[in-house]
Amino acid sequence: MSDPVKESKTYNDADLQDLVDATDSGARNPSGFQKVLLLGTALCWSLFQLWIASPLPFYDWPLIGSFGVFNDTEARSIHLAFAVFLSFMAYPAFGGSPRDRVPVIDLILALAGAFSAAYLFIFYESLSGRPGAPIMQDLIVASIGGVLLLEATRRALGPPLVIVALVFLIYTFAGPYMPEIIAHKGAGLDQVVNHQWITTEGVFGIALGVSTSFVFLFVLFGALLDKAGAGNYFIKVAFSLLGHMRGGPAKAAVVSSGMTGLISGSSIANVVTTGTFTVPMMKRVGFSAEKAGAVEVASSVNGQIMPPVMGAAAFLMVEYVGLSYVEVIKHAFLPALISYIALVYIVHLEALKQGMQGLPRRGVVKPWLARLTGALFGFLATAVVALAVYYGIGWIKPLLGDAASLVIAVLLFIVYVGLIRFAARYPELELDDPESEVVELPETGPTVKSGLHYILPVVVLVWCLMVERLSPGLSAFWATVLMMVILVTQRPLFALFRGRGSLGAECRLGFEQLVDGLIAGARNMIGIGIATATAGIIVGAVSQTGVGSVLADLVEVLSFGNLLLMLLLTAVLSLILGMGLPTTANYIVVSSLLAPVIVTLGQESGLIVPLIAVHLFVFYFGIMADVTPPVGLASFAAAAVSGGDPIRTGFVAFFYSLRTAILPFLFIFNTDLLLINVDWWHGIAVFVISTIGILLFTAASQGYFLVRSRLYESALLLVIAFSLFRPGFWMDQIVEPYQARGGEALLDGSVDIPAGAQVRLHIIGEDAIGNPREFVTLLTLGEGDTTRERLVEAGAELMDDNGKALVDMVTFDSAAERAGLMFDQVIAQVEVPQSQPPKELIFIPALLLLVPLVLIQRRRRTTEAAASGTTARA
Repeated sequence: MSDPVKESKTYNDADLQDLVDATDSGARNPSGFQKVLLLGTALCWSLFQLWIASPLPFYDWPLIGSFGVFNDTEARSIHLAFAVFLSFMAYPAFGGSPRDRVPVIDLILALAGAFSAAYLFIFYESLSGRPGAPIMQDLIVASIGGVLLLEATRRALGPPLVIVALVFLIYTFAGPYMPEIIAHKGAGLDQVVNHQWITTEGVFGIALGVSTSFVFLFVLFGALLDKAGAGNYFIKVAFSLLGHMRGGPAKAAVVSSGMTGLISGSSIANVVTTGTFTVPMMKRVGFSAEKAGAVEVASSVNGQIMPPVMGAAAFLMVEYVGLSYVEVIKHAFLPALISYIALVYIVHLEALKQGMQGLPRRGVVKPWLARLTGALFGFLATAVVALAVYYGIGWIKPLLGDAASLVIAVLLFIVYVGLIRFAARYPELELDDPESEVVELPETGPTVKSGLHYILPVVVLVWCLMVERLSPGLSAFWATVLMMVILVTQRPLFALFRGRGSLGAECRLGFEQLVDGLIAGARNMIGIGIATATAGIIVGAVSQTGVGSVLADLVEVLSFGNLLLMLLLTAVLSLILGMGLPTTANYIVVSSLLAPVIVTLGQESGLIVPLIAVHLFVFYFGIMADVTPPVGLASFAAAAVSGGDPIRTGFVAFFYSLRTAILPFLFIFNTDLLLINVDWWHGIAVFVISTIGILLFTAASQGYFLVRSRLYESALLLVIAFSLFRPGFWMDQIVEPYQARGGEALLDGSVDIPAGAQVRLHIIGEDAIGNPREFVTLLTLGEGDTTRERLVEAGAELMDDNGKALVDMVTFDSAAERAGLMFDQVIAQVEVPQSQPPKELIFIPALLLLVPLVLIQRRRRTTEAAASGTTARA
């Protein structure tokens, strides 16, 4: 009987690698001089990015002083020049274009595009001397550059982003001819060119700046980790830990894809990297081709939301929201973690439905108590080491002063060598053939211990980000430097400690791997660099035409002023755009257009929505587009691995991803999930309750809890899950959180609001450009003897205008100004917080509702088991 896995697998490893190359790094692989030019340019790009990220250009070098210092605009210009040049070199123009050579026309376009992009660097001094006054040379170069950038985008990313950019450009030129609701005065060629190409408002704006400063180093870091063998290590560790459980290969796929998300910013690359091993194993234990592919897609796509190394859009949030990267990580961590926990639970439920088993373990299986004790000991040992390192470095720095960095680097290298020597005692990890007749799981202990040195660069990255509070770019630089050292030295060190192999040959192989990693990192960045530049055209058009405020009015009309409907529209727009746009470009477009609108509409609806919550909302649905049929590219990649139907794989993956889709709606209305203004103990409680809530939601959506659920049982699970996620909703129905009074109560002293209280003010007035506006804002009162004096301390002076509370003056940079208060606004209503029982009390009746449901399903499970046993005996 033939092997069903082999029958359904239609793509070999070379085909899958071609699929990844075609979407991520370019399908062209020339030979001879052209190959040297392509790979050499990619290598130079990586070295350039390492140079500008490092402290080296700012050192006072002997005899020559400092050199090679570039400002932000110059660095962005060079960055885009590399990206455009490589896009024409690496990506064929059409499906039938040659892949084994670069046509002369493509080489000419690459040089012209690179020159146009580098124009700001080459003529920086001249351009700085005539701001806002482009000459004919500027117009010609910028026009050629814009056209070639769009062509590079078409090659690297496909037509959709080009079409969206062209729509916004046409709108910029044709403003007077647009329908009245979106009409504007329009702009001439010289104005558009200057705005889009010569200044940093368009192509060379914030998005390209983030790609230059942050994203490249993180992509390079991941590429080097992958070349070193970390991807294989993560897969083996995940299988050794989880492969023996019910549906174990699928659970291992979830965890390994989450860990591989550290080293891959691409959903498709993540699917292919882990899927070639995990998908056949999942099919072996009973998953259908579509379900195996869907599990891989859902887990791989979610790799982009898992801190500390998230997708490129996370770095853009740093600039757009104005938070540090550490803050972004903190806010994104809990939703990402519980989303992955829920996916593991989905796999568990699928295994229960089909009665699946795990894979056999290798060696002697320890009792569960011994395994638990070992895990606890390992956790405590890690905690002790972490504390020793934290306080040890804190002691070294003041003691050694400037020499501390060198001493810490030496100590780090000693630790690395020690980990290599420790790992050398265990066999080198090699992937089993997932299609072999018998697959045994690796032993957990030896597997984990054989690659602990791979975790060291990640620890350095997190340490620099979280403890040293370095910039994301500098943190990634130091982690990348350590990875470069590991790539060059790990092979000769293993040869030395294992006593086999030639040190010279191993050193040469290590250096070759380093060069390959530097080239791979640059090639993986082509699409991201091009996407951020082209998305800058859209952002520039928004700022030049003022379409953002027009769109706000239009969207408010379409949503009827309802925030939930507004969020649904935003989610649908993200999914539609994401069918053709990469996640980064999708995030830039939707966040620049709709994020301010959602915040404003939330204020008008009485809900204060933090900006980070809105940006994460857009980010999540941009990622979901990689899953959503009919154009979910990750689903097509998974189907290529599994041999299943890509559309069905996409629908199953979307169904599995519902738990990711529901989270953004929840954290908009309950910001505790983003750990906003939450202390440690409260954060732990939020994690526990949220995990229970997402598991119950998952059980309801899958129609299976302890046994297959009936419709009313799934509905009850949804109610309980909602109550755990949004206890404040029910508590607000029981006891009003605010006491509403007319705004005039602030004038006559009839309401006494204590100092430090946070009141909600309903404001009627105008915005900064004179448009009428009604909104709700929060204001924390200052000190004072009366409510009016406390308002003055907060920065707002009021006057009586025929019985209305009129804002007479707002102090510059005060709490009132930051809350949006302006001269001549009317405070129509004030809502004073009143005593309310803790919303967490709702958890008690919610969990009590769960008890009879568990009892009912347990009884039914016992009955069904007895019935199946009777049938089997008969």
